[in-house]
Amino acid sequence: MPTRSDNAKTLLDNLLTAVILMDERLCIQFVNPAAEQLLSLSERRLIGIELPYLLEHISLDLQRFKQCLISGQGFTDSEVTLVVEGEPRLVEISVSPMADTLSNSEQRLMVVELRKIDQQKKISQELQQHAQQQAAKELVRGLAHEIKNPLGGLRGAAQLLQKELPDPALREYTGIIIEQADRLRVLVDRLLGPQRPGRHQMHNVHSVLEQVRRLVDLELLPQIRIERDYDPSIPEFEMEPDQLQQAFLNIVRNAAEALGEQTGLIRIKTRTAFQITIHGQRYRLAAEIKIIDNGPGIPDAIRDTLFYPMITGKEGGTGLGLSIAQNLINQHKGRIDCISWPGHTEFTIYLPLRK
Repeated sequence: MPTRSDNAKTLLDNLLTAVILMDERLCIQFVNPAAEQLLSLSERRLIGIELPYLLEHISLDLQRFKQCLISGQGFTDSEVTLVVEGEPRLVEISVSPMADTLSNSEQRLMVVELRKIDQQKKISQELQQHAQQQAAKELVRGLAHEIKNPLGGLRGAAQLLQKELPDPALREYTGIIIEQADRLRVLVDRLLGPQRPGRHQMHNVHSVLEQVRRLVDLELLPQIRIERDYDPSIPEFEMEPDQLQQAFLNIVRNAAEALGEQTGLIRIKTRTAFQITIHGQRYRLAAEIKIIDNGPGIPDAIRDTLFYPMITGKEGGTGLGLSIAQNLINQHKGRIDCISWPGHTEFTIYLPLRK
């Protein structure tokens, strides 16, 4: 007849939630099969290992685990990023203290429950991002209209005034007005981005990426290099090459600027992806383009608004590059995902090939 211990183990083994038992040193004492899968290691290899050694990055302060044992109070965090073997896992985490007696000595232990929320978060993020982008686009379009009308009148009046001024020295001031009006008009046009899809044609995405690489190579500091990892099996597909080039160029330039003067690497990687959902539409096959850098990562403060116009983490930046890139990718019925932690930022562009 099964004992209570046997029943408890069977229950834990069948849970979809990862359960880890750790001591005050964050040393693992027990894992269930779901935890083995989450951490990509077997129970035999996990027991006795301290959790921080298994993770390349965790967005949660590890001191909170230890504080849990000191205070006797558990905690829950609804969104924590773990990076295991270079792959991020988004989880909801709950930590509870417990007491266990082993060999007549009390050992302080905690139960850690981790539930993967990657898929739900990705769907929610995509819907939210699309809605926010549409709202931002309408706002910018309305604002641009309100700016361009008086700007045109201002420039025209300055031109007429310039013709009437007898003193050439005074024309310098009207010249400044015209020059600044033109600069603002260019900024507004960039803010709006391309409003209509270009003429699509069958083209190879790698020839577009190679053109981007050559352009960026001319601007890169000597200590930054670009590494390519292309999948030659990706077929030609309908695209507007110049628009895609601009989108890729904006992202690669962002990566180069993020690296600054440090020794760095930018990787451009292409693969085919199967059964991908983009803006609610399911595609059997898509091109997957990854642009990865080993810079400092995206600041938390702008991570949720990264693709908004005028949002930037760079001093002197306009914050238009990623907004324009997203607009151009959307016009190709694609999407952009981004994950980032210190030492790793990865933009993934999906472009549909086949429904």
